[in-house]
Amino acid sequence: MVLLGTVINAILIVFGTLVGRALRNIPEKMKETVMYVIGLAVLVLGLQMGFESTQFVIVIISLVIGAVIGEWMDLDGRLNQFGRWVEKKIGAEESKGSIAQGFVTATLIFVIGAMGVIGALESGLSNEHGVLISKGIIDGFTSIILASTLGIGVLLAAIPVFVYQGIIALFATQISLIVPEAALDLFILEMTATGGIMIAAIGLNLMGVTKIRVANLLPGVVVVAFVVAAIYKFNLY
Repeated sequence: MVLLGTVINAILIVFGTLVGRALRNIPEKMKETVMYVIGLAVLVLGLQMGFESTQFVIVIISLVIGAVIGEWMDLDGRLNQFGRWVEKKIGAEESKGSIAQGFVTATLIFVIGAMGVIGALESGLSNEHGVLISKGIIDGFTSIILASTLGIGVLLAAIPVFVYQGIIALFATQISLIVPEAALDLFILEMTATGGIMIAAIGLNLMGVTKIRVANLLPGVVVVAFVVAAIYKFNLY
């Protein structure tokens, strides 16, 4: 089953979120401290990912163009609107916009990175799911921590994870035939770095240092693909 690893990854995120919600009734001061710790950890994770870039100009271009597109589309506003809609439907107790915050934060952390792409390609090409299962275990424990402070919105991140990794797994053979290995490696590297900057921004937001509309930076991940394609098309590497 090509999608086995992706399914397990998504299920572990859902399970971890439910466990995390069971731990939500912790003292407010403790929750505040935990939030700062999570913010610091997420900031360091993002910076670590960002430093992996070998051509940082790609990251800058992708983030700038992505920010323009995201602001024009108002992705942050749309996600918050979606979060409030979900809150009304399920009668959530979370404060306004918290579902969207949990959803965006978890999605960026779970989706962006080399493990998701490499694991999905491995699932599609060889029907081996070890990488995605390992990623699922990591995501599951991470979702416990995130859900205990950010709420049930973390659970919704399982949807983009399933769709994103599932599409790559299903089309892995076609991807390997169309995209040169060197180009794919560069894309994974620079996508990880670009996503790392977004994750670092989330860490700063969680600590209350900034109020960056990180969701509006999401198109930058797609822009990376076009920039890398242009580099290889015009032999700029």
